Amino acid sequence: MCGIAGFIGPLANINSRNVLRDMSAAITHRGPDDDGFFEATTRDGRYQTGLAHRRLSIIDLSTGHQPMGNEDGSIQVIFNGEIYNFHSLRDELITLGHHFATNSDTETIVHAYEQWGERCVEYFRGMFAFALWDSRKECLFLARDRFGKKPMFLCENRSTLLFASEIKSILTFPGIKAEVDTAAVWDYFAYRYVPAPATLFRGIRKLMPGCYAIWEKGVLREKNYYRPPDREVFAGAPLPADPVGAFLDKLDEAVNIRMISDVPFGAFLSGGIDSSAVVGLMSRHSAQPVKTFSVGFAEARYSELGYAKTIAEQFKTDHHELVVSQEHLIQYLPELVRFRDAPVAEPSDIPIYLLAKEARKTVKMVLTGEGSDEFLGGYPKHVYERYAGWYQTVPGFIRHGLLEPLVQALPYRFRRAKTAIVNLGLERFEERMPRWFGALSDAERMQLVAMSPPVNHTSGVQFDSPSANSALRRILHFDQTSWLPDNLLERGDRMTMAASLEARMPFMDHELAAFVSNLPDKYRVQGHTTKWILREAMKRLLPPAILQRPKVGFRVPVNEWFQGSMREYLYEHLKSASSLTGGYYQPAMLEKILTDHVAGRQNHEKLLWSMLNLEIWHRQYMK
Repeated sequence: MCGIAGFIGPLANINSRNVLRDMSAAITHRGPDDDGFFEATTRDGRYQTGLAHRRLSIIDLSTGHQPMGNEDGSIQVIFNGEIYNFHSLRDELITLGHHFATNSDTETIVHAYEQWGERCVEYFRGMFAFALWDSRKECLFLARDRFGKKPMFLCENRSTLLFASEIKSILTFPGIKAEVDTAAVWDYFAYRYVPAPATLFRGIRKLMPGCYAIWEKGVLREKNYYRPPDREVFAGAPLPADPVGAFLDKLDEAVNIRMISDVPFGAFLSGGIDSSAVVGLMSRHSAQPVKTFSVGFAEARYSELGYAKTIAEQFKTDHHELVVSQEHLIQYLPELVRFRDAPVAEPSDIPIYLLAKEARKTVKMVLTGEGSDEFLGGYPKHVYERYAGWYQTVPGFIRHGLLEPLVQALPYRFRRAKTAIVNLGLERFEERMPRWFGALSDAERMQLVAMSPPVNHTSGVQFDSPSANSALRRILHFDQTSWLPDNLLERGDRMTMAASLEARMPFMDHELAAFVSNLPDKYRVQGHTTKWILREAMKRLLPPAILQRPKVGFRVPVNEWFQGSMREYLYEHLKSASSLTGGYYQPAMLEKILTDHVAGRQNHEKLLWSMLNLEIWHRQYMK
């Protein structure tokens, strides 16, 4: 795991080596072990290209320095991520006549590109973002993995293309100014994050997951090479004799290949079924006790440390615990907004970062349970969405005049029922999807936000799964192409890399994703049981207490904290004269949201958290 940055363009009157060093220094946390640089000029002298690399050494500690080239140096690559099938690819490429000088997975990219060109990305099983300079063709090849586990940001500044693992690196380039994209702010209120390809910074965007880009002779073209299989209507396929056993074998393999490492590693363990499954399978393949790391809260009803301890004791792990308080949140939040270059979309970012710092004391890499919900159907919405069509046949005066007001008046403990009723009443699929995660509906956004909607603007979300697809597959496709890469994976990458820790995600193996997508829906959601196939498979490995516990999610008690000790902090950011975002809101509606939450009449924790973080982001970048 590393950090990459670079440029290509006509850089007259600019010291390119100093530019590269500044871009590299901004992301030192991603790779504190080593740095490397490469510069070249096109044969006609018009364009300069520069590559910068920060290394976090995980595989091939002695010869894995980057940029890395082929035998004659005509190809140079900088790479962030891991290619898990590099051993088999290496063997195949050697058979085809290629010669390797290292034991690094990075060199596999070099020779795969020589052999297969742009199609090389189709051969990689892993997580990656890389930049490759081909001096013979004088082209720059940029690529990002299938699901967007590793980041790649782009900025086209006049005739120069900039790229980097993090936006802060691009902002060091001469002449680049941090300016807010108001259309992205508008989208932020609808999603609680900014959907790709946009960012909150005007002129800076993301290379989309499953895409590559090629710069050649001053022209940049982008191409999609992968789409999640849940996008398509289920066509039916022959079932394995034992689907549950076959799934377990696939998941076990996905875990095992992610344990390839030349440094100590462990796992994040929450005590839920996902991370417990990962730890249980890791224990099968490890001769030493697996190092596990868990985080909890002083508020007992939010803490899962007891469940995590159950798993740690069962598999005899080397277990570490950390307790987080509201003081940590206030202390670290501005710093983490800076690490993320964006609002911290979820309160759980803070404990994840603190857990990563704790883990980094003894390991350099962890496995996590991220992605299980989005590929196996783990959220309540994956059960409820099927009822949308039926609910919308109920006459509007009953839904809007009777049911919804009654449900909205229920206490907070009925929050899932409240969310379901409101969301099922939204007729547009495109509006329902983000609203399931606590964002604003179109009507709610118009009531709160004072800014005018952008003209002729649509978000970049890919709502292109056919309407004939099942409700489950359509909603999973949204999760896999928007919620996951633009929120959860971005969170996971920035919070772990801020601590110089690599995180790997077995549930997001693309071969595993293809396997479960080829099963009928009932193998993922059966009745009201979510992640059915995982629960069945884990009956062979995990105790009933873990399998039968209700989904909690990694909840941070900001609801209570906003009503108590963080109240003044919240008001100072949103209501004081120093607030930079006050102009975004209708004053009366902002006051109502704050007072209703503090008084306990409604729980607006997710909305208030989003608004607080948007203000902190402005203070970090727009002052």
